[in-house]
Amino acid sequence: MPVALELNKIYNEDCLTTMANLPFNSIDLTVTSPPYDDLRTYNNFVKTGTSEFNGYSFPFEKIAKELFRITKEGGVVVWVVGDSTTSGNETGNSFRQALFFKECGFNLFDTMIYSKPPRGACGNNTTYWQTFEYMFILSKGKPKTLNLIKDRQNKESRSGDQGTKRLRTGELLQVKRGGYGEYGRRTNIWEYRIGKGHSTNDQIAHEHPAIFPESLALDHIRSWSNEGDLVYDPMIGSGTVAKMCMLENRHYLGSEINPDYCRLANERISKYKPSQDSVEYARTGI
Repeated sequence: MPVALELNKIYNEDCLTTMANLPFNSIDLTVTSPPYDDLRTYNNFVKTGTSEFNGYSFPFEKIAKELFRITKEGGVVVWVVGDSTTSGNETGNSFRQALFFKECGFNLFDTMIYSKPPRGACGNNTTYWQTFEYMFILSKGKPKTLNLIKDRQNKESRSGDQGTKRLRTGELLQVKRGGYGEYGRRTNIWEYRIGKGHSTNDQIAHEHPAIFPESLALDHIRSWSNEGDLVYDPMIGSGTVAKMCMLENRHYLGSEINPDYCRLANERISKYKPSQDSVEYARTGI
C-alpha cells in the first residue's frame, strides 16, 4: 500500500520503491542521467531484495513505465544518456530507450545534444572525438510549460514590417511580418564545460564519479517547469537537481539507492534552504 511521501527529500532506496508510493499524475518534471552502459564504476552495490539494481545496470523498462504513470499530463521527462563503444560497435541503448519511452505513451518532444568541449587526451584515435550525450525530452501529451531560453544573440534586431505574398491565383496578399529582438531562442545543442570549477563549485560533489553540470539541470528546470512545480530525479547521485530546485523555488523529490551517495547529496544541499513556501508544501506530503 502506498505511503505518504515527504517532499523536498532524498530517499535512500531504489527509484521503483519511491515511485510505487507516488500517485498517478503527480510529477511535473523529471530530470535525470541514469548510469548508462559501463562508462562509470559505482561503489557499494546495495542489497535491496532484488538483483535488478547492480552497479550500472537497472530495470529500465519498469522505470520507464513508472515514470509515465507518475508524470502529470503535460509533464516532461529529461533523460540524459549516452552509449559506450566496444570493439568499434556502439551499444545504441540510448535509441532503444527513447523508442521504449514512446511505446509507454510519451511523445519524443525533442532530441537534444549535451555537448562537452574536449579536454585532455582523446583516448580513442580510431574515431572522431566523441564529445556529446543525448538529452531526450519526453512529454506526456503536449508540454504544459515551454519557457524557452532566449540567449542566442541575433545578427541584428528589427521591428515588424508590412509586405506582400503572391497567391497561386496571382493576387497579392498583404501580410505583416514579425520582428525579432537582440536575442533569440537557443538551438537544441547545449554546450557546457565540465570538471572541477565548471560543473559545480561544491567540492564534495566531485566525490561522485558522474555529476552533470549544475547549469544543465538549471536550464532544463527553467525550461520545462514553473515555480512551485514538483521535480523528481530517480537517480539523484550527488544531488544536483535538488540543489537547483531549491535555488529556483521548485519542490524536489529524489531517489538514491547508494547510501554513500545519498549522504553525499544531503551534505551537499544542507547549506541551501528551500523557500518557506517549499517548507509548508513539504509538510503536506503527497
